[in-house]
Amino acid sequence: MELWYYEQHTDNVRFGIKMNRQLLSCESDFQRIDIYDSYEFGRILILDGFLMVTEKDEFIYHEMITHVPMAVNPAIENILLIGAGDGGAVRELCRYSSIKNIDMVEIDKAVVNACREYLPSISCSLSDKRVNIFYEDGLKFVRRKKDIYDLIIVDSTDPFGPGEGLFTKEFYGNCYNALKNNGILVNQHESPYYANDARAMQKAHKQIKSTFPISKIYQAHIPTYPSGHWMFGFASKTFDPIIDLKEDMWNGLNIGTKYYNTDLHKGSFAIPNYVKELLKNV
Repeated sequence: MELWYYEQHTDNVRFGIKMNRQLLSCESDFQRIDIYDSYEFGRILILDGFLMVTEKDEFIYHEMITHVPMAVNPAIENILLIGAGDGGAVRELCRYSSIKNIDMVEIDKAVVNACREYLPSISCSLSDKRVNIFYEDGLKFVRRKKDIYDLIIVDSTDPFGPGEGLFTKEFYGNCYNALKNNGILVNQHESPYYANDARAMQKAHKQIKSTFPISKIYQAHIPTYPSGHWMFGFASKTFDPIIDLKEDMWNGLNIGTKYYNTDLHKGSFAIPNYVKELLKNV
């Protein structure tokens, strides 16, 4: 019998991947965790029935959520990651010797343990000496921080369940306070394509735009995410992601990415007209 995983993108759209075998299925205190081995995408992490990451295309998401802010301010030293339990964002950030500290706040320790065991190519830098992992609610954690971080990355699940509080005006305001005067906030910003996802994108952008003086949207193509068209948010107190791009400096680091480059950086902020329309009155 064939084993298939299906994710319901809308009431009328399902996305399916043929699986070889299931490696893990468990219930944590917060959510259901499943890890499969697939024929096309390698190993796959699924939380509460929703695909989070695959070995084959994770590099796109993790490079775009990390290298975009790092290329705008390569002097970043102190970083807060909220979510990011698979370790992919940590892996990319640990490629910068200039970074001194990474605080990772993940509410569900079981996710981190599962990724350490079954997704080592993604979670491989979680033991880096610069990484401090806190197993608690990111919303509560960031409330206690003032003027500390150069960069905050919100690598959360979708806005329901454990990730719901990370899409609120209060949360983004607390992020603003936790950042230094030249701080940058980057977050996964949902998809603009399907109606429910688009509403979540609009809501997040509205709240961030009302909090930060600079707020832009950029995009990437991620094959296994709903519609494949995925957005990220870039917000800052001082840095513009295009004007302040340190192109020569970042290229001189020779990071060796698979997806991100500085030409793509500039182009990713050129968003389609239908997305502009969605955000025009936000």
